Amino acid sequence: MSPTIEVDAQTYRSIEFAARMGNTTAAEVVARLVRTASVPSSAPAATSKEAETGRKVGVYVDYEGHRTRGNYDRDTKRIDITSGPLAGQSFKTPTGAARAVVAHYKPDVNPNRNGWSFWVLDDGSGEFLQSIRYST
Repeated sequence: MSPTIEVDAQTYRSIEFAARMGNTTAAEVVARLVRTASVPSSAPAATSKEAETGRKVGVYVDYEGHRTRGNYDRDTKRIDITSGPLAGQSFKTPTGAARAVVAHYKPDVNPNRNGWSFWVLDDGSGEFLQSIRYST
């Protein structure tokens, strides 16, 4: 029998959702998260002075072993990618940015993703972008 971990219900639902979206298992989602957290980031944190000013919020996603960082603009709803091969690109919606990340790293899969539940706030909370979608 494999070792187990306990998580709250919301975390479990999020892991299961990520597994369905990635066409993989919950165990692989957790393993990828651990691997990604164990690899030092080569990019500066998105919570720089630039991201903290105004209405921009630092976000990131770990996909296929790669961390992509960006800034979400609360007013325009745009995501500007700040790290990785897509750095410098701007997307009108979080979903458009999510699709670009998926298409870049895994072009053989359908890139359709819900950007609100793809991007994670880069504030240490682990919350999805969805958590601030309607906040002012």
